[in-house]
Amino acid sequence: MLSEFINTVKDLILNSGFVQGNWKDFLMIGIACFLIYLAIVRKYEPLLLLPISFGMLLANLPVVGLSSYDEGGLIYYLYQGVKMGIYPPLIFLGIGAMTDFGPLIANPKSLLLGAAAQLGIFITFIGASALGYTPQEAGAIGIIGGADGPTAIFVTSKLAPHLLGPIAIAAYSYMALVPLIQPPIMKLLTTKKEREIVMKQLRPVSKTEKIIFPIMVAIIVSFIVPDAAPLVGMLMLGNLFRESGVVERISKTAQNELMNIVTIFLGVSVGATATGDAFLDKKTLGIIALGLVAFSIGTAGGVLFGKLMCFATGGKVNPLIGSAGVSAVPMAARVSQKVGQEANPGNFLLMHAMGPNVAGVIGSAVAAGVLLSVLG
Repeated sequence: MLSEFINTVKDLILNSGFVQGNWKDFLMIGIACFLIYLAIVRKYEPLLLLPISFGMLLANLPVVGLSSYDEGGLIYYLYQGVKMGIYPPLIFLGIGAMTDFGPLIANPKSLLLGAAAQLGIFITFIGASALGYTPQEAGAIGIIGGADGPTAIFVTSKLAPHLLGPIAIAAYSYMALVPLIQPPIMKLLTTKKEREIVMKQLRPVSKTEKIIFPIMVAIIVSFIVPDAAPLVGMLMLGNLFRESGVVERISKTAQNELMNIVTIFLGVSVGATATGDAFLDKKTLGIIALGLVAFSIGTAGGVLFGKLMCFATGGKVNPLIGSAGVSAVPMAARVSQKVGQEANPGNFLLMHAMGPNVAGVIGSAVAAGVLLSVLG
């Protein structure tokens, strides 16, 4: 009896995760716990970073077999929404329902700032290609520069699904670090006098304009870049729900219940792709570094184009609003406001920065469509 008991205990120990696991599993569990800490304690993009990091934790528990690659499990089936490109457009539906495009409509020139901030995507694509990444991998890495998590996931799932974990984590990490990354770049590229510029109040935007806008954008973008239609189309549908005023119940569902459910499914299933074998290699470190480069160049591109507009308008445009052209809504616009007020306490740039900010959402989706059409 004693020997049987000892053998049973021995079998339990030998089959436990403590014995079956390897150093990669334990290191990834540590990384997942650190990201959970950032989400809960530091509040870095908790709505997505928390499910992503817990999905990573589940995927790296030894023996359990809960990664997105383990066919037949719960997370495997949840991951099909990522693989088939369902979740990101649904996220865009919710974003559209929560977004006021009024500042962009009132100042259409801010669309150019949103476009300029996508510069980081294409420069990083060229750089990543030169460093030996395949064109598809380089495109997936470059899209991090758009500072748009759902778009990064959408593009990566189509072009380089094996890089989905590190790219998603890099994209959302840099989105969360906007208040730390952007201000030094903004201050480096502008003078105090430029940061002090007070901009004229935006004109009121009629309800008719707000209803026509999403319809026209969906048509025009879909004709020019068909591959961007899933993202832009759902973004504009959500916005039409908001602005039409006749489907309030659907609009609230898109903003809340649907958005929250899809966020959970997306976060957990994407996090579960970050297994030790997929995450712990040289490519991952390169992705983290290149993602930072992409985001920094995007910020710089927006600010520099803002300086050009400032010069062209005789000092009527504060270049700081260009940094909001990356599509981290509304965080990037708030950073523009904060840096502007540091230079001039009477400066209120938030609504002016929201124009480039929401333009950046459209811009990143269009850039995604271009990459998919060329590389897909």
